[in-house]
Amino acid sequence: MSAAGTLDWTIFVVLVAALLVVDMTFASRGAAATSVRRAWKWTALWIAAAAAFGLWIWSRLGTTPALEYATAYVLEKSLSIDNLAVFALVFSQTGIVGPLQRKVLMWGVIGALVMRAALIGAGLFLLAKFQWIVYPMAALLLYGALQMARHDKERRLWVETTCTLCSSWIGRLLPITKEHHGDRLTVRIGGARYATPLLVALIAVESADAVFAIDSIPAVFAVTQDPFLVYTSNVFALLGLRSLYFVLAGAIRELRFLRAGLAVMLLLVAAKIIVGDAFPIPPWVSLVAIVVIFGTAVVASRMFPGPKSATADEPSPACTHLDQIRDVQPEADECRECRKLGDDWVHLRMCRTCGNVGCSEDSKNRHARRHFEETGHSLVRSLEPGEDYTWCYVDRVRLKQD
Repeated sequence: MSAAGTLDWTIFVVLVAALLVVDMTFASRGAAATSVRRAWKWTALWIAAAAAFGLWIWSRLGTTPALEYATAYVLEKSLSIDNLAVFALVFSQTGIVGPLQRKVLMWGVIGALVMRAALIGAGLFLLAKFQWIVYPMAALLLYGALQMARHDKERRLWVETTCTLCSSWIGRLLPITKEHHGDRLTVRIGGARYATPLLVALIAVESADAVFAIDSIPAVFAVTQDPFLVYTSNVFALLGLRSLYFVLAGAIRELRFLRAGLAVMLLLVAAKIIVGDAFPIPPWVSLVAIVVIFGTAVVASRMFPGPKSATADEPSPACTHLDQIRDVQPEADECRECRKLGDDWVHLRMCRTCGNVGCSEDSKNRHARRHFEETGHSLVRSLEPGEDYTWCYVDRVRLKQD
């Protein structure tokens, strides 16, 4: 049973609904919706909202529930970071670009909220009926820790088999077109209904979250079995996932010890399930342990980076057009010329001189290059999350972002 009453649930539902409206109205609009700077601000806002709700729990329910909520939130947030790497692989395989990535992640989060409610309800029902089920849950966490500690080739293979447009298992249910069609999930071609790459990406993201929930929800059950604390901590961890993706999309691959740290976390919570009755562990100890493990994994990744490529230490060729760089922002979050033609694009580039946004070299129309040919503005910046460089069309050199 939960100590939370109707007022607590009402406050939670109203707050989450308001935050979702704010997110869809402001965070997802505009040309800078996928910029790292803006993502940092929204990530900070989501964390602040989760912390404020934790203070509400403390004032209403007391110190122990507040600590359990905080521990479950930090645990769920830490584990979810590994899932961001899967999202990056999905978008890479399907060619989904920045603005549409936000759309996929928004629907993915909404679907996850519903799915988590069902899974948490089912889990709590089973725990109430069959207390021995905690041991299969512990075994599941031990298996998850083993998988987390192993190399992620299997995960990459799963993403490739799910998202490869010509051979995806999704194609057995609905034919897939390789062409992008803006924000449409399906399109009718020759009288038949086809799935677009956007729908493939959405299904892959939802599937990845379902797999992720199999580990994360039993882990939270090791912290608390209060339905209010379990679900609210899950929801607040999920709500900031979109902004966190655009913050970490480029850096996640550099956290080489992250999966090892998460494996240790899963081992910790599995041990808590197994020996918790005989050796009760205070909530604050679990919270401190999770924070220390995660912090150690991040710091170790920064202190001991992986081996660099053979060319990593070679000096970049000089660019003679740096004087063209101006302090400009993207004029749009799409290629307007492609939109006029009714065509799709693959990636977007922004002119560093005037802010014009055009499609990249791997797109059909190459409007970014056309803009250079018409204006002489030779420097363009990639607008894709995780891509941190400027390209010079004249000197044909790639420069790190300043």
